[in-house]
Amino acid sequence: MARILITSALPYINGVKHLGNLVGSMLPADLFARYMRARGHEVLFLCATDEHGTPAELAAAKAGLPVADYCAWMHGVQKRLGDGFGLSFDHFGRSSSPQNHRLTQHFAGRLAEAGLIEERSERQVYSPTDGRFLPDRYVEGTCPNCGYAHARGDQCENCTKQLDPTDLIDPRSAISGATDLEMRETKHLYLRQSAMQERLDAWLDGQTGWPVLTTSIARKWLHDGDGLRDRGITRDLDWGIPVRKGDADWPGMEGKVFYVWFDAPIEYIACGAEWAEAQGLDADAWQRWWRTDQGAGDVRYVQFMGKDNVPFHTLSFPATLMGSGEPWKLVDYIKSFNYLTYDGGQFSTSQGRGVFMDDALEILPADAWRWWLLSHAPETGDSEFTWEGFQTAVNKDLADVLGNFVSRVTKFCRTRFGEAVPGGGEWGPQEDALIAELQARLAAYAAHMDAIEVRKSAAELRAIWVAGNEYLQAAAPWAAFKEDPDRAAAIIRLSLNLIRLYAVLSAPFIPHTADALCAALQTDDRAWPDDVKTALTALPPGHGFSVPGNLFDKITDAQRIEWHDRFAGGRG
Repeated sequence: MARILITSALPYINGVKHLGNLVGSMLPADLFARYMRARGHEVLFLCATDEHGTPAELAAAKAGLPVADYCAWMHGVQKRLGDGFGLSFDHFGRSSSPQNHRLTQHFAGRLAEAGLIEERSERQVYSPTDGRFLPDRYVEGTCPNCGYAHARGDQCENCTKQLDPTDLIDPRSAISGATDLEMRETKHLYLRQSAMQERLDAWLDGQTGWPVLTTSIARKWLHDGDGLRDRGITRDLDWGIPVRKGDADWPGMEGKVFYVWFDAPIEYIACGAEWAEAQGLDADAWQRWWRTDQGAGDVRYVQFMGKDNVPFHTLSFPATLMGSGEPWKLVDYIKSFNYLTYDGGQFSTSQGRGVFMDDALEILPADAWRWWLLSHAPETGDSEFTWEGFQTAVNKDLADVLGNFVSRVTKFCRTRFGEAVPGGGEWGPQEDALIAELQARLAAYAAHMDAIEVRKSAAELRAIWVAGNEYLQAAAPWAAFKEDPDRAAAIIRLSLNLIRLYAVLSAPFIPHTADALCAALQTDDRAWPDDVKTALTALPPGHGFSVPGNLFDKITDAQRIEWHDRFAGGRG
């Protein structure tokens, strides 16, 4: 049994997440966690809301709430929606937790002692009207690259160009709209990433088999231009983790907080501490996952994230862990994803464009979304969500292939043999051929899942469903029953067991459906089918079952048109 530590990039706190956020980190991480648990491994799957930084303050102000209250409320909303989508986190924490405060300040102290933090003076935008400095996202204006009128001081959402507030044309305060902005001097702390460049380079050289998307982004940041740049780790904000060296004050840094991109990855570790405390466990329980001197040396640590997060997880966070001089567990594999686009454009949280998690669950069960998103995961390039493609996948894959097989088998058995697995008859050449095909496909499916090849895994799972349909159609128990009821019984007995096999194999992708199938089959047997032939005898003759309701309703053309029009204009 292996020990697998899994973290998903932290969803930001400023609102409900859209489907692009979901498939870019949390959902594939859940797929892998569920699969690894099904294979008998010990898994710790951690995630949390990312609650600091300017967007949190802006979102709270828009909602008319104190930022702490807004974050507490939105954490509850995101937790509820994650549960609705079946995200099986062992703990869903908060980057504003006391544990993260302590750990972030601890790391800052260690890095300062190692000479890896430097105080620098810089000029920053100041708003006399607001009486405060304005960090990046507190400044809005026109993008100098594309002319977009609502670009932020860190990035233009329209053309994605990285910006500084001083790059913007006609800049204004995002708080008050004031334009009487000026430049004033302030002091901030910088993590001397440049001093870690050789060490990070050597570490990355030792990571084999990572996705090209991950390594290419990391190498670009390491080697383009003058190499890895030092990065500011403090901000002039009210909301965040106060700047301290462990338990000690940091002279000159009063009133400042750590930059969100410094404290957010540290929350992965702090989330482990939150999990242990919530379970009534001591520090050893989480440290055995996170410290190599406490047993984490045999842990495999896998991270999931969108490509925009790769630089921070391949460079900044490892620099923090290595630079501390302490034996922290470093990531073993980073699975990164491209973007999911929406119907010819971009998903956008700030503009409310696309389908968001709450809307999705309102109109269809979670498994319909899980299946489409995972089977179209943007692994090798961007993927596009269209309502036509979504309708096709739900109707053909889920309703016509999986749902139809379950319905035909269970209803035929109820009609001809009653609601119990029938006895009689023997397997013949058709069953042997099916078992051989399923055994080969099972091996391919497991290999793709082990390698975290999401789309290939989905394609192999669908092929396993198709194989059952093709077998049922060829074996034709409805015809066999007329002349040889025992032969029909053998076909149906295998097919009922095949439904249980489908439930087990499909559970990482569509867990709610898998639960419904196991409930209908009146079984708690979720054993992974290493040997298909043995697995297809798990439900013996006489084992009772009930016919499940319709697993998946087809999406009608009228529904597709209605939803397309409904979500074309954003969330208002």
